[in-house]
Amino acid sequence: MPKAHELSRNSVVAINNQPHIVEELSVSTPSARGAATIYRLRFRNIVTKAKLDVSCKGDEAFGDVSVETRSAQFLFVEQGQLVFMDTEDFSQFGFMRDEIAAQADYLIPDLEVKAVFCDGKALTIELPASVALKVVETAPVMKGASVTSRSKPAKLETGVSVNVPLFINIGDKIKVDTRTGEYLGRA
Repeated sequence: MPKAHELSRNSVVAINNQPHIVEELSVSTPSARGAATIYRLRFRNIVTKAKLDVSCKGDEAFGDVSVETRSAQFLFVEQGQLVFMDTEDFSQFGFMRDEIAAQADYLIPDLEVKAVFCDGKALTIELPASVALKVVETAPVMKGASVTSRSKPAKLETGVSVNVPLFINIGDKIKVDTRTGEYLGRA
């Protein structure tokens, strides 16, 4: 049985015999002596799509759910559905954009991802730590701009906006951290 301190984003557990996936996770450590670390978890019921917020100590256990992680590839968007292909058996599956909203902003065709399955049904995807995306809109380059702490907003090919250094141009490919949405460097 997984405990709260072992969970991470996209972990799947059973709560009241229903599979739930971890959407958000935050940890707070009280400053008082002997106080236990508090884990605040936001789960989404995979069947009903209902949210459930839980605050607990790190040693609280949740039920087991057997999940399988397989390699997959993002193909295209069709009528609002994001379509993926299992790279092992070449079968296709999809998600509506709101089902994987946080990950959808970083999907480009042919991107390799990990798909999480339970009982043959795709539950969610896990993105690579970073992706290379092309800048499609940003302010012009400032003369003399170099690597500094100053930044400007840039719109990327998927529609997501990130802050980039002043020397980045339209058409440049940049690496973006998929967990935080931060600029990492040129690709």
